[in-house]
Amino acid sequence: MATFLHRIGRFAFRRRWLVVLLWALVLGAVGAGAANSSGPASSSITLPGTEAQRAFDLLGEKFPSANADGATARVVMRAPDGEKISNAEHKAALEATLTEVKESSSRVGQVTDPFATQAVSTDGTTAYAQVTYTAKDTDLTDGDHTGLEKALEAGRDQGLTVEASGNALAPPAESHAAEVIGFALAAVILAITFGSLIAAGLPLLTALVGVGVSMAAITALSGPLDLNSNTSALATMLGIAVGIDYALFIVSRYRSERADGYDAREAAARANGTAGSAVVFAGLTVVIALAGLAVVKLPILTAMGLAAAGAVVVAVLVATTLVPALLGFAGERVRGKARKQTAPEADAAKPDRTGLGQRWISYVLRKPAKVLLLAVVALGVIALPAAKLELGLPDDGSKATSSTQRKAYDMLSQSFGPGFNGPLTVTVDDQDPAVARSGAADMGKSLADLPAVAAVTPAAFNPAADTAIITVIPKSAPGSDATKELVDDIRSLASDIESDTGARSLVTGTTALNIDTSDKFSAAIAPYLALVVGLAVLVLILVFRSILVPVKAALGFLLSVLASLGALVAVFQWGWLKDLVGLEQTGPIMSLMPILMVGIVFGLAMDYQVFLVTRMREAHIHGADARSAIESGFKHSATVVTAAALIMISVFAGFVGSQDAMIKALGFGLAVAVAFDAFIVRMTIVPAVLALLGKRAWSLPGWIDRILPSVDIEGEKLTRHTPPPALTEREPSFAGSSDEHR
Repeated sequence: MATFLHRIGRFAFRRRWLVVLLWALVLGAVGAGAANSSGPASSSITLPGTEAQRAFDLLGEKFPSANADGATARVVMRAPDGEKISNAEHKAALEATLTEVKESSSRVGQVTDPFATQAVSTDGTTAYAQVTYTAKDTDLTDGDHTGLEKALEAGRDQGLTVEASGNALAPPAESHAAEVIGFALAAVILAITFGSLIAAGLPLLTALVGVGVSMAAITALSGPLDLNSNTSALATMLGIAVGIDYALFIVSRYRSERADGYDAREAAARANGTAGSAVVFAGLTVVIALAGLAVVKLPILTAMGLAAAGAVVVAVLVATTLVPALLGFAGERVRGKARKQTAPEADAAKPDRTGLGQRWISYVLRKPAKVLLLAVVALGVIALPAAKLELGLPDDGSKATSSTQRKAYDMLSQSFGPGFNGPLTVTVDDQDPAVARSGAADMGKSLADLPAVAAVTPAAFNPAADTAIITVIPKSAPGSDATKELVDDIRSLASDIESDTGARSLVTGTTALNIDTSDKFSAAIAPYLALVVGLAVLVLILVFRSILVPVKAALGFLLSVLASLGALVAVFQWGWLKDLVGLEQTGPIMSLMPILMVGIVFGLAMDYQVFLVTRMREAHIHGADARSAIESGFKHSATVVTAAALIMISVFAGFVGSQDAMIKALGFGLAVAVAFDAFIVRMTIVPAVLALLGKRAWSLPGWIDRILPSVDIEGEKLTRHTPPPALTEREPSFAGSSDEHR
């Protein structure tokens, strides 16, 4: 691997104009594809294999008009000061408002009359109208959204309280503040780390290229593949973080090789062969973790995982090809003040001179057992809230209290009952219409007898009379445990009725879909962990040629991910320090969050494991004893790993400002997870465990050693075959020199 990447680095350095041109062509091609994309990302979620999805699909087949995929809105209107909405004045205002809604867009198909559909509260103060559109929510224009907002405002001007919910409302405006904040903080960290604006700018530039290629590709594929709208946010988040970090490691190693006396071209090639090898294997672990999300067999999660994995692959390719090419243009300027130094390690990271990193590793190696115990206990305490983790999918009740969706949710809950915002849909079907009618009759009677049910609508049949819909209004709120128990009771009831009548009954609706989603994710975590951790441990055995080091790496990951989940529960579920992250409403953690965090955090944790421990193993195979190898590896990589971790934390923390609840929580969770894993696990627990294990850490059974291929991530072959610096061809290293193209 090292010699292969060495050749790539040498070629990219010499033929830098060609490499830059090729990446420009790639960026232009995917950019053109994005510009001609057939449609925006979808916001829908499907759950194949679940009862709720089977019932949903059945409705689409048997009730196509009722299950049209057009956008919808629910307009809620309330009379002032507790007066009746049926009063002549208020009724006229209501009718005028609904007329405005009807005329707000040519895409509005139908607006129901609350008085005709009996959509008026028992106290007579509140009514709602259902609005259906002839176009999907992703096809609505800004004019459609603005027209609806003006219609709602017209109702307010006439004295009514008017709010609305549904996917026909304008989505929150997309802000790129997170990316800007992350880049700005990364630039500061890089400038401090390298002491050179050119060196700091290289990782930022290459990360922009990588993210640009990834985002353009995802945009181009969003329409044809029906990608979810959160897919690009996750890929952007990861693409920026790993793109900067991977380039950072190669640039740092280049500066180190130049300080050791190698000319610019050879230094770029050696940096690509050594640090580039670590980048490839670190990226491979991230890709394994993200692609492994497909094991859940949930389309949205599979798409998000594969898109993010694609962004990581692009980041690796950019780091190992474009970075060496740009080093050729940068010349001596990439070294900054380091070019005046003659020390063997004239990197921006000088732990032996500053003393901070050296003092820390000396303390850890002096008292490894004590340090290990304290670190494990600290992470264990932080992880305790994870035992109270509650999963769910966000609904309008979790939105900001200032939003019209949340106000409409509260109005409906107050006037019609908390369960009105989460009605359950029960389908009863059979090929024989008589059997279907019998089953529907029995189901309706049994549902009405359940104590947790507030109301049951009469069964409505399709034209063929072989399928019926029964709407059930729970007494409890959609996300409550009582509603989950009610769904379980209805499904048990359905089994009994099918045994008695032969008619099949299924439960669906948003609430049932949320419950099935949580159950599906909970069941998938264990096999997903086994698959991803198992594959990654095999990769790490190949990299480190050790059994204990990969196992320790996996156990350390479990500590960091549990601690990050504990912090997530404490803040987003319990509300601790919620004002600090701008959280207005606490609630259950989104169902896909734990498994998504497991995948991403595992990949990133293995990144730091590879970058940090590779230098320790490199020292070990070059003859250093166990303790000296730890000190040497820590000295050469700790400050750069620290900078990389701070950059990732900055990038992820920038997304905490997002208006999307999932992205906000994911940004927070990943930021704290990287902090825990980089600083507590990798830079504290890892050296402590290695010190306790001694030479045993690097042992590998002979039979395994014989069957494993040699990947040479440490660049041992480069050491044997590359002439010493004193004998290498001295080349001008300034950009634009024709000698460098020889």
